Amino acid sequence: MSLVGLILSDLRAKAAWVHGTCTTGTMLKVLLADGTPAMIVYRLMQWSRKWRLIPLEMFFNRWNSALCGCVIGRGAEFGPGFVLVHANGTVINGAVKGGSHVVLEHQVTIGAEKRQFPTLGNDVFIGAGAKVLGAITIASGARIGANAVVLADVPGNATAVGIPARVVRIRDSSVPGVD
Repeated sequence: MSLVGLILSDLRAKAAWVHGTCTTGTMLKVLLADGTPAMIVYRLMQWSRKWRLIPLEMFFNRWNSALCGCVIGRGAEFGPGFVLVHANGTVINGAVKGGSHVVLEHQVTIGAEKRQFPTLGNDVFIGAGAKVLGAITIASGARIGANAVVLADVPGNATAVGIPARVVRIRDSSVPGVD
């Protein structure tokens, strides 16, 4: 996917997440919203890395940190539909890999423990203040509650909360709206 395609995918995903629809009006709101500059700068950093433009990649990395209050490591990879609802205080290690449609609230940390890094599936939501640490997998469709500290794998379509996080619910993915 092209740089513009990725950015548009992210903006559409944020409009749908925050406003429930993706119209011209909601897209304009998203462009002016907190978190959006950090999403765009992240994509510019990712693009620079792809083309081995290391000084430019480092510039975008520092720009995100200094101006957006968001630290995303230079090697972090997320698929299309990456959403930072609010970027302030978010820290993502450079070795983190995430799928498409990953949504993060503010002050989320996705980091290493003993040089081991998390992997996130598709359609993952991580609530405000949550910490995801170590060599764990957050499977597709998982939800992490606010302020949870995740130190173990979270299965697909599960909701994990608490310190340390534990699974409290697994949704039936074959029937929409059924737990």
